[in-house]
Amino acid sequence: MIRKICILGAGSWGTALATLLGKNEYRVVLWGREEDGVEQITTLRENRRFLPGVVVPDTVTSTTDMAQAIDGADWVVLSVPSQALRTVLQQAREFLRPDTYLINTAKGLEISTGMRMEQVTEDVLGAEIIKRYAVLSGPSHAEEVGRAIPTAVTVASRCKETAFLAQDLFMSPSFRVYTNPDVAGVELGGALKNIIALATGVAYGLGYGDNTMAALMTRALTEIIRMGESLGGDPRTFIGLSGLGDLVVTCGSRHSRNRRAGELIGQGLSLDEALEQIGMVVEGAPTCRIVHKMALQEGIEMPITRACYQVLYENRDPREAVLYLMQRQRKNETEDIGGLSTDW
Repeated sequence: MIRKICILGAGSWGTALATLLGKNEYRVVLWGREEDGVEQITTLRENRRFLPGVVVPDTVTSTTDMAQAIDGADWVVLSVPSQALRTVLQQAREFLRPDTYLINTAKGLEISTGMRMEQVTEDVLGAEIIKRYAVLSGPSHAEEVGRAIPTAVTVASRCKETAFLAQDLFMSPSFRVYTNPDVAGVELGGALKNIIALATGVAYGLGYGDNTMAALMTRALTEIIRMGESLGGDPRTFIGLSGLGDLVVTCGSRHSRNRRAGELIGQGLSLDEALEQIGMVVEGAPTCRIVHKMALQEGIEMPITRACYQVLYENRDPREAVLYLMQRQRKNETEDIGGLSTDW
């Protein structure tokens, strides 16, 4: 029997998952920072800063004390930004029981190492944790999950039993969970699509339309598969919920921070100005930097990522970047997609 679930990170996604799990009648403790007003969630039953309008059930309490939050928890959900995961794990390490399960929800790569979140977790906690580690990913905006709008996601683990346990934990009438053994692919799909959402936002900010977005998303999926396979992902994963599904929702939704940041940049703001205006973590910005570097090192062709990097970090005019993409060398559409013949 599950006695307690701890969620580390009281932003919009952590609060939405706490609400979901609380409605599943689990005892949930939500940990966050004092400056975020996390303790008000217990008294007001609402996260007014990050998820206003969503009522948090009475089964959820909140605290700024990490030891108190983790104590006695059977499951710990990691709902902090990817660049904060290592620090939070280092802080949490002394409080975790040997049999505690971890579920990561961050979608990004660590800038300093290029590691996926599973690799960061193993680096901090040791190889034994991998049997009890899972990642939850897919097209799932917090604003909609918190309001019980029907959503489907994927949970991946190297251990079949861990994946099934995590699936049972989150399943609800409004939240359908599939399983997948491909941890690398699920984590990479969630990370790489954020770059494309930024690029799509820039295109919208320039005044381009649906044709442009469709072209970006379709060709970007080829980039995601190309990079994902090189880093150990199964290409089938990238046409599933954590790849194509997440790409569609992040590029097309008004809730997407990455798309909104891209729109502001397309309208003339700098990256720093756009991030300040969004006021929350935009995972695609640091991910673009590390993925561009990895692509250059490994000789992997990623023209959309390269163009996005140049706009974000080299002050390239966005319209010039679009022109570069449109005027690249002619090619067959399927020639760089594994397994497809280019014969006429």
